[in-house]
Amino acid sequence: MSDRVLQRLARMNKTAAFLGAAALVFLGLLLPGIVGATVLILISVGLVWVLTKTWPVTPAPARVPRVLILTLLVVVAAYKAS
Repeated sequence: MSDRVLQRLARMNKTAAFLGAAALVFLGLLLPGIVGATVLILISVGLVWVLTKTWPVTPAPARVPRVLILTLLVVVAAYKAS
């Protein structure tokens, strides 16, 4: 199943995928409290899944910003939940 999902993600328009993810993050930031935190955590879980699947083929310099952005997203979600 994960191979099909990854193949489908690879065929997606990269601009549309970025804008969709940015819209979801923006929505999570705007929604109050636990609801916004839940949206941000769900996005984080999806990003962790993609990151673990693509880690072996990701160039080393590209890994650092991805992990930093993911960490920032989780920190903001934790802040919103508290």
